[in-house]
Amino acid sequence: MIAYIDGKIAYKEPAYVILDVQGIGYQIRISLQTFTTLGALEARCKLYTYLQIKEDAHTLYGFAEAAEKKVFLDLISVSGIGANTALLMLSSLSTAELTHAIATEDLRVIQGVKGIGRKTAERLIVELKDKIQRGEATTLPELSPNNFRQNKAEAVAALVALGIAKTTAEKNIEQIMRTHGADLRIEELIKLALNV
Repeated sequence: MIAYIDGKIAYKEPAYVILDVQGIGYQIRISLQTFTTLGALEARCKLYTYLQIKEDAHTLYGFAEAAEKKVFLDLISVSGIGANTALLMLSSLSTAELTHAIATEDLRVIQGVKGIGRKTAERLIVELKDKIQRGEATTLPELSPNNFRQNKAEAVAALVALGIAKTTAEKNIEQIMRTHGADLRIEELIKLALNV
């Protein structure tokens, strides 16, 4: 098991980052909340990791905080919740919001995540409520605003990486920008698009 990877950021986008560790580039899937904590290219970065091994792929998932990794592992322990769904949940809600929703049995918040129905939300609460109440929630810092076009392109790319059709992602992002203004940060755009 690879517990963490510490290296320089060679490439980043909302769905994944490539960390260069002594000339080897590790492609690591990340949530939106981890993306918001990343520094600039070439900055040093340490991510807590989980390696998922399947017949057809070995996939690394990375988290800026140990608490986010713990919640991810809790989520994938629930029947019917895979790694991609868990990452989508951690991209839609912060670790603190998600743990609070589970601890307080707030079905509405959990069902607000795209692809999570009532039965799955109820299963999450039943299986994780006690674990979550024993753990600690953390909040993550925010990013400063980026360039408008880059935000739009990165938001669409992140949504596509999370399994949403490109045309749907583009339509949702454009609708959000018309409704909420064009000065939204990328993480705000993606969160709103995931809840459309």
